[in-house]
Amino acid sequence: MEKRRTNEILLFQKRKLVFTAAAAVVILLYGMASFVTEYDTLLGLSSFPKAFKWIIVNMVPNAKALERLPNILKKLTETALLSVAVTVCAAICAFFFALLGSKTTRVNPVLAGSVRVVAAFFRNVPDVVWAILLMFSFGQNVLTGFFAMFLTTFGLLTRTFIETIDEVSNDCVEALHAAGANYMQTVFQGILPSSISEVITWILFMIETNIRSSTLIGILTGTGIGYLFDLYYKRLDYPSASLVVMSIVILVILLETISGGIRKVIL
Repeated sequence: MEKRRTNEILLFQKRKLVFTAAAAVVILLYGMASFVTEYDTLLGLSSFPKAFKWIIVNMVPNAKALERLPNILKKLTETALLSVAVTVCAAICAFFFALLGSKTTRVNPVLAGSVRVVAAFFRNVPDVVWAILLMFSFGQNVLTGFFAMFLTTFGLLTRTFIETIDEVSNDCVEALHAAGANYMQTVFQGILPSSISEVITWILFMIETNIRSSTLIGILTGTGIGYLFDLYYKRLDYPSASLVVMSIVILVILLETISGGIRKVIL
């Protein structure tokens, strides 16, 4: 009993030492970053009250901003529909690519490795970077935003679908093979039913993510709700710009609530 108590004390002291060392490293890194960037912590903290006061005075929607609400809702609807279209198209392509990259359903090890590399590449390049690159070819239009979000969404969903398919029980696949099922029958009668709930969950998550991303991409491409925000902000029409932000926040919260309810049903 005494030995056990001693071990618990030593473990507690070890954890305390690790926590202290980690906190010291974080504080040291923060101090170095503040010194290099010449950031004044006290000045930054003291500016918070002034910033909140400015927001309350300038960012509250007024009557003129509310007159623009129908146009804002129209652009917001366009942005939401674009995000849904991008996510659905990317999800369909990603699922079939994931079949080639998964250990459970791969056709060739080299092809599976290539799919994983391609997915990692598209996933790790931000959609904003894709938008900047694609603007040189397509210009500032909806197509640029579509492809920018598509590439990033495709890479992320391919990776997550590969992991989802890998988690499917091999017994199910082996049973279908033993019954004489071909590749596509195995996929649609074994793999898809077993992983459909996770697939839908990731699709819903990406729709929410793409709505947020499309706002920033819209500023670059001059389309959708991002264009309206950029327009109002540059015109110093802060009440209208704040109404755009509020609309986006409400839409994202609404979609998150709906998707949460759907997840509870399917999981």
